[in-house]
Amino acid sequence: MESIDLVIIGGGPAGMGAAIGAYKNGIRDILILERAETLGGILQQCIHNGFGIHKFNEELTGPEYSWKYEKQILDLNIPYKLNTMVTEISKDKIITAINEEDGIFRIHAKAIILATGCRERPRGALNIPGTRPSGIFTAGTAQKYINIKGYMPGKSVVILGSGDIGLIMARRMTLEGAEVKAVCEIMPYPGGRARNIEQCLNDFNIPMKLSHTVVEIHGKERLTGVTIARVDENKKPIPDTKEYIACDTLLLSVGLIPENELAKFAGIELDSITGGAIVDQNRQTSVKGIFACGNALHVHDLVDYVSEEAEIAGESAANYIKNNETNPGNITRKIMIKTDGRIRYSVPQKITSISDTKIYFRTSGIYKNAKITIKEGERIIAVIKKKRVVPSEMESIKLAADSIKAIEGDVVNFELEELYD
Repeated sequence: MESIDLVIIGGGPAGMGAAIGAYKNGIRDILILERAETLGGILQQCIHNGFGIHKFNEELTGPEYSWKYEKQILDLNIPYKLNTMVTEISKDKIITAINEEDGIFRIHAKAIILATGCRERPRGALNIPGTRPSGIFTAGTAQKYINIKGYMPGKSVVILGSGDIGLIMARRMTLEGAEVKAVCEIMPYPGGRARNIEQCLNDFNIPMKLSHTVVEIHGKERLTGVTIARVDENKKPIPDTKEYIACDTLLLSVGLIPENELAKFAGIELDSITGGAIVDQNRQTSVKGIFACGNALHVHDLVDYVSEEAEIAGESAANYIKNNETNPGNITRKIMIKTDGRIRYSVPQKITSISDTKIYFRTSGIYKNAKITIKEGERIIAVIKKKRVVPSEMESIKLAADSIKAIEGDVVNFELEELYD
């Protein structure tokens, strides 16, 4: 069995960013395992612009952003294997993988970084009544058909869900000559970023129906239409609001699920809200020496933040290896971050060392004039104020090392309050 210092599972922006982060911190024995035929992950099919504004101070397409990292991988001679599926990882960091060239092989790693991305929630998870005709796609699948394969999924489209991929595909289908009849969103607010609402829907006069969902699918061989209905405050369809829309294509943009089947093999503790691993600020999971980053950890709305987080994971894995697999970030304590419900979740979920820490979080609803506070008892540790926070846009708050050092207990509370003055 081959032994390698650091194995990174996933060659998308998170995996490449983690590899570069580890390399810059002195680790040379690195291997990236990627199941696709190219590096770059989902960015290869995201040909629209809007990437890199925070990271590179310029607006790039997905492939352009990906190439900036891929070029570094090539320049640094970091090894990678494509078309390689990892089938299992163990607690003692033994990786089982398979590809056409090597067959089934195993690697023992000193450290592992999970950068496996996420998958789309399919129709089967929605329990929509009706037949099972062709013409129903997840938004990401339709995006791959158009941008990579050159196939047009359909000509008359309804989109269920207003996630960013769905909004971008509403624009893409329109530019390719299709008619997007409606974007239906079950929540009373959009699921995507405000920029995408404006640029992808409003600029093309595509109607969005908030508090609406698809309640029936029609068609035998090919989709012929859908029935939509308004939903009440409990998200239950209101019968007398049903409306039939003729269409040949239904795109589903109903959420992303972090890909963590491998994490389950290793017995890694997962967060029931994010679907990803529970990690500390070093992005180390509950299994020592296994780290997680990117959309495998929690779903990001900007790839710039994926890269930022991946570099933290790479640096931490490097420290773990250099410290003889004992202490990746001067772990001295364990402070759990408890959210109040208005703050839906935080990443990291715990603090284990005294160092400047950036905590990412999402809210569970839209709040105006929000005061976001981390405190121990009544003592305020950090606070930020925002004119408006929405679930679709990730926020962050910084904790200084001195503030963490002053925490006496093992729990801090993360709270949101709406100010009305």
